Amino acid sequence: MTGSVGETEQTVPIMSNDDVVRARQLVRTLAQQAGLSLVDQTKLVTAASELARNTLVYGGGGAMHCGTVRRDGRKGVHAVFEDSGPGIPDIHLALTDGWTSGGGLGLGLSGARRLVDDFALESAAGAGTKVSVTKWRR
Repeated sequence: MTGSVGETEQTVPIMSNDDVVRARQLVRTLAQQAGLSLVDQTKLVTAASELARNTLVYGGGGAMHCGTVRRDGRKGVHAVFEDSGPGIPDIHLALTDGWTSGGGLGLGLSGARRLVDDFALESAAGAGTKVSVTKWRR
């Protein structure tokens, strides 16, 4: 993990499209509070939106835990997306640009990874998925 989520930690259940919007709004608010630049706010919100949608569509729903973090004198926003869905049988393949298990463009996971500073994915077939991301203030 990239750091512990601080006092600002909040959890958003992700069970509907409205929840995806709520998750995105929370991430934007925390990114603003953490002092991220507008470009970095946009990158983090875009990544969070993709990951929340994946949690809903591919994981059958789950939750996002999000808050501000501090490490080595830096401040950032850390978000964890978890589901209890079917999991990802081949993580390496899932992180390949252009690969998709559905009808999308295949840029969700790999794109999200490029948009954040720290990215970790844990998953196995039948065991759900957990994706952790952090964006640090520059």
